[in-house]
Amino acid sequence: MLRLQSVRKHYDTFDLDCSLEVKPGMITGFIGANGAGKSTTFKAILNLIRIDGGEITVFGKPHTQITAKDREMIGVVLSDSGFSGYLTVNDVAAVMRQMYPLFDRADFIDRCRQFGIPEKKKIKEFSTGMRAKLKLIAAMSHGARLLVLDEPTSGLDVAAREELLALLQDYLEEQEERSVLISSHISGDLEKFCDDIYMISDGKTILHEETGVLLDEYGILKVDETQYHALDQTYFKWRRKESFGYSVLTDQRSFYLENYPDVVTEKSGIDDILLMAIKGERL
Repeated sequence: MLRLQSVRKHYDTFDLDCSLEVKPGMITGFIGANGAGKSTTFKAILNLIRIDGGEITVFGKPHTQITAKDREMIGVVLSDSGFSGYLTVNDVAAVMRQMYPLFDRADFIDRCRQFGIPEKKKIKEFSTGMRAKLKLIAAMSHGARLLVLDEPTSGLDVAAREELLALLQDYLEEQEERSVLISSHISGDLEKFCDDIYMISDGKTILHEETGVLLDEYGILKVDETQYHALDQTYFKWRRKESFGYSVLTDQRSFYLENYPDVVTEKSGIDDILLMAIKGERL
């Protein structure tokens, strides 16, 4: 569905070198700290910036060769863009109808009503959450096969995020070949929603793993100097120096639980892994 192979973009103070793949029917998460390169990657995928090297393939074609019809099959939410504040929902519907032959106005309006988005009020009067909802609903309104979503739930409270993620899940289940690439600062959303996750830091892809494996098999070891040197280090991924010794990220938590029962071994979440990758030393 979507593939990036060693995609490079150079700026004076930043270099991107990213690889990832979104397979048909998959929901792929994309995480990293602010400035890690997520938005640059999204812009490269959408051909909004010219890349300096590597290859981007969308629907089996180089991204520079996709047609207008192909682009209609991509639904997009970018964190730093949206509809003009002087438009209403009805105005947005009229614009979408002109842009996308498969735009479903009735479904679009129904979903806006479902999420309490007024049809005649100007967007500039919307709350941050209402604007976020509108952008996501619009991206799902024209039968897209691929959704590219940069921080789509930003500004939403817990209940609204749950509703929108459920709506996305239903959308994907309507057709088997639909896929999603989604970034979010809210790791809990990705843990519950994504099939696999890519992690980016300083412009480089540093980790790719199935979400279930990240949550079930990865862990943090808390050890002093003596314990650290006594451990089998085969499955160490990253380490971070601490006042007590080291925190160590492993992708084989069960191995250390079974073989080193006296070592403090904690289950890790996505935030723990990201923090270790950013602040720690790769092994």
